[in-house]
Amino acid sequence: MSTDTATPDAESDPVGYFLDDITYHGKSDRTRASYERVLRDFESYLADGHQPLPVREASHRDCMAYVHSLRGDVEESTVATYASYLHRFFAYMTQVGAFESNPMTLVMEEMDESINTDPTRREIDLQSMRAFVDSVSHPQERAIIVTLLKTGMRAGELCNLDIRDLNLETPGPRPEIPVRAGLDGRPDSLFVASDPTRGEASNGEERTASNKRKRETTIPVDAELASVLRRWLAIRPDTQSPAAPLFVSTSDSWGERVTPNMVHHIVESHAREFGWYTDGGGAEENVTPHYFRHFFTTHLRDRTGDRGVVKYLRGDVAQDVIDTYTHEWGTRVRDVYEAEIYSLL
Repeated sequence: MSTDTATPDAESDPVGYFLDDITYHGKSDRTRASYERVLRDFESYLADGHQPLPVREASHRDCMAYVHSLRGDVEESTVATYASYLHRFFAYMTQVGAFESNPMTLVMEEMDESINTDPTRREIDLQSMRAFVDSVSHPQERAIIVTLLKTGMRAGELCNLDIRDLNLETPGPRPEIPVRAGLDGRPDSLFVASDPTRGEASNGEERTASNKRKRETTIPVDAELASVLRRWLAIRPDTQSPAAPLFVSTSDSWGERVTPNMVHHIVESHAREFGWYTDGGGAEENVTPHYFRHFFTTHLRDRTGDRGVVKYLRGDVAQDVIDTYTHEWGTRVRDVYEAEIYSLL
């Protein structure tokens, strides 16, 4: 552990290392104290367990158990804040290479899976979201943001999309790659698979993110989304990947599949310019890719009143549940979606 004269290092005292770094980044003493209180409490929780663990070895189940232990003692909004602090800590330590992965990513996804509106989240009306989208001029960045907003998919699921997963009735300048068999006869659709897994090959390429759907999902593509996707495809760089990813980098990693970190950076940079993202802000304040999933869920649910369709589009409904509906389920989803999806452009 660190002493009064030694600087904490990431190996022996990762919490101290993180606290020093956020101080160097200009965080206030109050912010540092808040992080320290939560992170040291988590550290103690792991140390006092049946099998004591160092923080760097915490799994997503350890993190979930800690978050669950808070319930009943503090308000749900405080539980969410504590979880966001842990998430930020693990994300940072992973980014600097001190930890191998962020176990809080899955925890945060699960915490946000509730179909109900989270009253602690920033509320953005449709007119303001339209202004935000209008402020994004780069074809790739606009296509990424509109895809997230129009489909409710996760950042990792967007990263895993290949050219074959998009079937546009008017395709525009897309590469000559056949669409998936599952999209035959389904023009203006996106296919989101359930199987891509981080670190494993899918369609001939090792993936940097996992899809977390209970089932494969075919999501309708409306005229607005089709338009921004065609504009992106017109300038999409060539790529060496045999999988032919739909979204590829146009910056440092030219032509390579975008990663969740790239998507987060794109959304964060535009949200920051719009006043929707501040350093140290939690999920209740900052607009991130996952906020767009929340926006999609609440706005489409309120418009349709159909929880089943919204849960299907989010990928939250298992195959056996879908099978209880009629064989016209796919048509029903498209009809409801096209009638109720909000306009952004």
